[in-house]
Amino acid sequence: MSAPILQVAHLTKRFGNLIALNDVSLEIREGELFSIIGPNGAGKSTLFFNIIGLQKPDAGQILFRGMDITGKPPHKICDLGITCTFQVPRAFASMTIEEAIRVGAYKRYGERDVARKVDEVIALCDLEEHRRQRCCDIGLSLLRRVELARALATEPMLLLLDEAGAGLNPTELTELMTVLRRLNEEQHITLCIVEHVMQMVMGLCQRILVLDYGEVIAEGSPQEISTNPRVIEAYLGKGAVC
Repeated sequence: MSAPILQVAHLTKRFGNLIALNDVSLEIREGELFSIIGPNGAGKSTLFFNIIGLQKPDAGQILFRGMDITGKPPHKICDLGITCTFQVPRAFASMTIEEAIRVGAYKRYGERDVARKVDEVIALCDLEEHRRQRCCDIGLSLLRRVELARALATEPMLLLLDEAGAGLNPTELTELMTVLRRLNEEQHITLCIVEHVMQMVMGLCQRILVLDYGEVIAEGSPQEISTNPRVIEAYLGKGAVC
């Protein structure tokens, strides 16, 4: 079994009287395809934001490759090798796809090597024929891949994806899953996927953690999660559990 690349220990986050995360712990192993799921309001995005530094926990600790990154700013966390994509793509509308990806590459490279990195990432994400299109002229599926490519250009060891499958049709979803599987298998990037689309979670991920009302209620393989009574109850209500 590979060593953990990310460890979250007893993480708690409050917003006034609301406890968004309550004593959450998890481990993501290096090279793993890991997913965090749960109903609306379960605390998935809050956990995501605490890991990448957009929010600071009230208690607990986050370790990346053994280093304490709790409360560090996002740019420092990116420097260490954690990058993310967001549920709502944040593309630079007036830029071409190639130019948008260059923004990510400048995080690691000077002008001399940026073009090489951009070419590499465009090939990985199957964007070659679209590279000169402007981001404002492309659809959601391509925008998702542009956001993914820009994140990859920062050379992450751990890539977090926040609902990357949202709004995609079955063909687009299959194409995205193919790209993600290739990144994991060929580029050895560890993936953590925060997702509602079960086709993507069950068809891609090796291990799943389930949140409900800010607490971990289950963890296991796709088969274990799909038959877990607490998970079924959280999604479908008590009447769904025989």
